[in-house]
Parts: sequence; structure tokens; C-alpha cells
Amino acid sequence: MIQTVYIIGVGLIGGSLAIDIKKQRPDIIIYGIDNNAHHINEALERGIIDKKASIEAIEKADLVILATPVDTAVMLLPMLLDRISDFGLIVDVGSTKSSICKIVASHSKRRNFLAIHPIAGTEFSGPKAAVPNLFHQKTTIICEIEKTAATLQEKALNLFATIGMRVRYMHPESHDKHIAYMSHLSHISAFMLGKTVIEKEKNERDIFDMAGSGFESTVRLAKSSPAMWTPIFKQNKDNVIDTLHDYISNLSRFKSLLENDDFDGIYKEMDETNYIKTILSGIQ
Repeated sequence: MIQTVYIIGVGLIGGSLAIDIKKQRPDIIIYGIDNNAHHINEALERGIIDKKASIEAIEKADLVILATPVDTAVMLLPMLLDRISDFGLIVDVGSTKSSICKIVASHSKRRNFLAIHPIAGTEFSGPKAAVPNLFHQKTTIICEIEKTAATLQEKALNLFATIGMRVRYMHPESHDKHIAYMSHLSHISAFMLGKTVIEKEKNERDIFDMAGSGFESTVRLAKSSPAMWTPIFKQNKDNVIDTLHDYISNLSRFKSLLENDDFDGIYKEMDETNYIKTILSGIQ
């Protein structure tokens, strides 16, 4: 039974998990750990966490949720495993999985770690971004579950089910390859679209007045935190480069069709891509 949860990084994901866990299991005591004192105080004021704590105290934890940027998570995890009790579980929620799985592959307490990636979030960050039901009916990818102790697996899966997560299992390398296309590329596209507009439209009033819903929804992800996303691109560099190669190739083809007045070709490209509606209609 999970009675104490320590969340390291009380931002959007860590804070939202705290809210959902507390909603379903009000008996659980949730501790917050963050190197940003303002975030800890804000999480306390908002009732996201019950108490603040330090990393030294995690030996008392039934569950530790590591919700820091991925570069920090890779650095912290071995030390956290050194401290966790034999009955405690550490879960990381980062969007890259290969690096973190490799760093603890031979750790003596590898059985006390579970690598997951909840496919949920917004472009906002910090405790103020935490919201209830963020993970309800959202997919969570679990990697290398067979390397986690069976009793600890069961605790985690029961908790995930309680807050409404849907679970899929995937190899870390496969996860990182697929997520580069489905998430990392879209963030790069949003950042670079925003950059292009800012460079060409120097008048901020013009951007505000002319920005329709299409532009706003497309560039929404450009509001995401560079402190979070730079380490993700670094850890998943090779896969991200592959996705950029494919994306740039398609952009170049579209540009060539336009330059050659091949509007039938442009229509065909867009018509074939409309199939994405069929795929996305299956996502609730």
C-alpha cells in the first residue's frame, strides 16, 4: 500500500500527478522537493503538496516521482536509488527513456525503478500549470517493466489505474524513436514557426491583430519551456535529426511543387495527408 509519495519537481507533470493522486487517495501524504523555493511555496499554498522535504528523506518513501528535466533526472536517479528503501519505488516521467534506463542498467537497486512517460501535458510550466485530470484516459508508456520488482509493478499499476491512465509497454529505443516524430518534431516546428514570424513581422501589434486560431494553435507549443526542451533534444539528438531530415524533405518537396505551379501535386499532397483525420479520430 502506498502511503507516502515524494515528488521531485513540482511543476506541470509532478504537480498534476499530486493533484490526481490526492483526489483519489486523500489518505496519502504528498511531499514536495524542488530546488526552486518559490515553486515549493506555491505548491504548498495551492494545496498541491502536503509538506516540503529534502532528497535525504526519500528513504521513507513508498513512491518517488522524478519529474525534473530529463538531464537532471539522469543525474539524480542513481543517487536516489542508493537512498531508496528495498520497499520503495522510483518512477521517472521524462519524455526520453533510453538514457535514463541505461544509466541504471547495472545498479544494484534497478528493481526499484520504473521508467514511464505519460503522454499528457500543456505548453505551461511550474506549479501554477498543474491541473486535475491531466492523465485521465491518456496513454502512459512504460519501458522495461520486467526489470522492476513484481510487487512494486503492481503498486504502480494500481495507482495509475486509479487516476485513469491507459498503459502501453514499449522498448526504450522504440519509445524515443516514435516520440521524436509524435512530440519532439512538433515542438521544433512550433518554435521555428514562431521564430520565422517574429523575424519577418517586426510589428508586434500586427502579429496580435492578424494571428488567427490556425496560427495560434500551430505555434502554441513555442510557449513551452526551453529549460525543459533543450535537454530532451540533446538526449534524443539522433532520432530528432532523423525526423528533421524527413520533415525538411517534405517541406522542400512542397516548395518545389509551388515553384513549378504544380497545384495538382499540391492538392494531392494535402489530400493524401487528410488521412491523418482518420487516425486522430481514434484518439479520445
